[in-house]
Amino acid sequence: MFRRMFRRMFRRVFGRRPRLATQTLLAQVTVLCVVLGGGFALTAELLRDSAEQNYEQRALAVARSTAENPVVVDRIAAGDDPRGEVQQAAEAVMRRTGMLFVVVTDSRGIRYSHPDPSLLGKEVSTVPTALDGRESVAIQRGTLGDSARAKVPLRGADGRVIGEVSTGVRLSTALGAAAPLIREEGAFAGGALLVGAGAAALLTRRLKRQTLGLEPVDLADLLREQQAVLHGVGDGVLAVDQDGRVTVCNAEAARLLGLDGPGSSDASDISGSPPPPGTTIADAGLPPALARVLTDRQELWQSVLVVGERVLVVTAQPVRRGERNLGHVLTLRDRTELDELARERSALRALSDALRAQAHEYTNRLHTLAGLLDTGATTEARSYLRELAAAPLATEGRDGARLADPYLRGLLAAKAATASEHGVALRLDEDSHLPRRLTEPLDVVSVVGNLLDNAVKAAETGERRPAWVELSVLAEGGTLHVAVLDSGDGVAEADAERLFSSGFTTRSAEEREGHGIGLTLARQLVVKHGGELRLDRTGGAGHGAVFVARIPGVLEQPGVLEQPSVLERPGVLEQPGGAAAQDELVGGER
Repeated sequence: MFRRMFRRMFRRVFGRRPRLATQTLLAQVTVLCVVLGGGFALTAELLRDSAEQNYEQRALAVARSTAENPVVVDRIAAGDDPRGEVQQAAEAVMRRTGMLFVVVTDSRGIRYSHPDPSLLGKEVSTVPTALDGRESVAIQRGTLGDSARAKVPLRGADGRVIGEVSTGVRLSTALGAAAPLIREEGAFAGGALLVGAGAAALLTRRLKRQTLGLEPVDLADLLREQQAVLHGVGDGVLAVDQDGRVTVCNAEAARLLGLDGPGSSDASDISGSPPPPGTTIADAGLPPALARVLTDRQELWQSVLVVGERVLVVTAQPVRRGERNLGHVLTLRDRTELDELARERSALRALSDALRAQAHEYTNRLHTLAGLLDTGATTEARSYLRELAAAPLATEGRDGARLADPYLRGLLAAKAATASEHGVALRLDEDSHLPRRLTEPLDVVSVVGNLLDNAVKAAETGERRPAWVELSVLAEGGTLHVAVLDSGDGVAEADAERLFSSGFTTRSAEEREGHGIGLTLARQLVVKHGGELRLDRTGGAGHGAVFVARIPGVLEQPGVLEQPSVLERPGVLEQPGGAAAQDELVGGER
């Protein structure tokens, strides 16, 4: 009922439903008025009662004093007061004490004193109550109006009750004595109301600022929309407020970051639970790179970040409303599968290019063989076939022939061609030997490809000429050892520690876009197989940086090859002139 009444009142005053801030302010002021008004009324009533009690006790004290006056006792005991001594004594008491009246009666209720002399000798208007020997105080109405009265028995010399002394104070006098206290209490209540109203206004203003001026209906709609968006999109969303505390983290963000509530640091976990709202950045278990982005309030757009075994595309933007900073928001998109497909495509393209070149070379050789047979030169044809069996394809070179894996041969052929376009010779170390195929060609090709790309860039921008890159590949059981050396200027000592950090690159500002994750991803792939990728040397006399990788369990076991390697044929390493030479791959310079 009250709720409907307030609604009608609000609509009548404001013409529409008041805003949340207005409702809050009015509710607080109303509560203050009710509480302070009730407190004021209660205090005023207590002060009034206290004043009445005080004056009742004062009247009682005056009555007792008068009852002990010898003149009054003697005259009442004698039953005669021809000279009006009792009246004179009563008037003297009234002047000294300010009593409204001092009335002395005998046991019959006949007045011997009264403020109105015309009532002397007449019976009192109220029944004497002290004739039984008991004192009493009360608020009563008499001939002189409302007053705080006290009645005490008047005793003779023998202790017998011979009359009554009644005294009184005008009630308005008692209330007048309490009025200053009531006024002070009222002033205090008014001041408290003003302070409370001011505090309520400030609280309402803060509430309005915190809710961005939105109404409860708007907030409910925003919450529904937020839940629909957060759980309906495929991207991860992580938001923090201006104090660095997590406000939003959907399930996808927790999954991508491998979060497991506060304090988690296992970023490789494929599952995760979002940290509860209010968790600080330090306690949320975020990867260091992301924690740094949020702490420093960095702005990122489609930046690539490696987290555990995932490759994420990260966008970081501040959230503002007007000039007010509300926090920071990260959106995370998983690019791991796309990256794996890109690596697979790169490996297959390299293999396809190598096979296409080999097919072209085989076609030319078959044409030559067919021509010899057509002309009847069978002896020359047999000799030609023996030469073909003993020599590798020109597209592979002698270096490629020492690698049994077609993916790796195709990669080297493609990278050699690319390096040649940049004026860099790509060569295989003369001690390199890979007699078996790879069981994880995509991972190995990604690692070797990243190392070669970085080495070619370093050699191209270095000061040494001619520019070159040397690759060393060795098999040890099921473990593959890879070393990459270039002719570049090497790596600065200050950059050596950060070289494998996600997002770090030594390239110029114009070339940074899309770079900075190659070595991080390569190391991650190596570590996945229980291996190691490190910067062995930052540089040296006559060469630049040296990167070394050890990748266990990526080679087929001996005896499981589907096709015999060209290395297993007799005479493959017997080159004209004796020892095996260190040839350049196709596209390189010797």
